[in-house]
Amino acid sequence: MKYMLIHCVDESVDFGPQNDCQTPGTPAARALETWLSDLTARGVLLDGARLRPVSDATTVQVREDNLLLSDGPFAETKEQVAGYDVIDCADLDEAIEIASRHPSASIGTVEIRPFWEG
Repeated sequence: MKYMLIHCVDESVDFGPQNDCQTPGTPAARALETWLSDLTARGVLLDGARLRPVSDATTVQVREDNLLLSDGPFAETKEQVAGYDVIDCADLDEAIEIASRHPSASIGTVEIRPFWEG
């Protein structure tokens, strides 16, 4: 079954070098690299990417045939979507095991959402 892992973190928090996944050699970057290598070896990782910050987002709405655009996210929340992964697992238990090892799970949340089949 295919699942999307949605990584959410509080962008206002300074996570420091310990949780910096983008700078090679940091503990978080090494943890992410290990996580990705494991999923690739297991053949369950289908896709994934880090997203740019919410300050670069554009929100689109259509109301009464009027196109409404706004900068940033529509939802007012502290945690923002930081990235995603698409995995193909045997079941939810395997998806939970995979999500629990992602570095974002220790500093934010990872939502697991199944895809509709068909």
